[in-house]
Amino acid sequence: MKEIAASALTQTIKDMFLELSYVGGKDLMCALDNARTQEESPLGQLVIDQLMTNYQIAAKERVAICQDTGMSVVFAEVGQEVHITEGSFEEAIQQGVREAYTEGYLRKSIVRDPLFDRVNTGDNTPCVIHTRIVPGDTLKLTALAKGFGSENMSALKMLVPADGIEGVKRFVLQTVEAAGPNPCPPIIVGIGIGGTFEQCALLAKACTALPLDQKNPDERYGALEDELLERINALGIGPAGMGGRITALRVHIRQAATHIAGLPVAVNICCHAARHATRTL
Repeated sequence: MKEIAASALTQTIKDMFLELSYVGGKDLMCALDNARTQEESPLGQLVIDQLMTNYQIAAKERVAICQDTGMSVVFAEVGQEVHITEGSFEEAIQQGVREAYTEGYLRKSIVRDPLFDRVNTGDNTPCVIHTRIVPGDTLKLTALAKGFGSENMSALKMLVPADGIEGVKRFVLQTVEAAGPNPCPPIIVGIGIGGTFEQCALLAKACTALPLDQKNPDERYGALEDELLERINALGIGPAGMGGRITALRVHIRQAATHIAGLPVAVNICCHAARHATRTL
């Protein structure tokens, strides 16, 4: 049995959200650099240059990459031999988010009720927490700050098996084209295929936290990722929606077993500020 103090979990979550809010990951900076090389539009090149300058300033000055500091999401893979001591597992995560957004001067963007009482909670909580119990004695945490300019452009559709791979492609391309400039391209496109209604959405969300240089290990889905990226970039939306060759930096797909009567597909769009971090305790 491995014991992890709730205070250590809080500190880790706090550190993760501060770091991801201020510093673009190496994979993202590399992807933007490659996009700058590939982009043919002078205006598109200028947009990418400005984005990279913004990331450099944010990291140096320790200020937010974007004014939309996102809704906090944590994926936790909890080893079955792990025991959280001196406090609650979920409250420790919420406290880490609370401290990061308060002490880090990050915008608080969460309202306590979606319809009737849209009052800001004042500390960017509650965080959305997805927990899996796994073998072992480690606690793996993946944190995301998900901005809603791109989140609002996401979509889910319950296709049927007869729609097949062409139906999946059509839905993905329609979703990205309808989003246009709204999700602040160049974007990352997370796609969940299979499972149930909620599981394919969760798969798509998890895709937005994957390293940008990582492909689906199934070569069939890896080839589909490449094809969709090419076709998305052929839409011509371009950086900041100003037109150009680079609309997306990456397409990630994750799949799951599903019912004989179903073909659920979810598209979770992430803006260029793909803010995520992973730590293991």
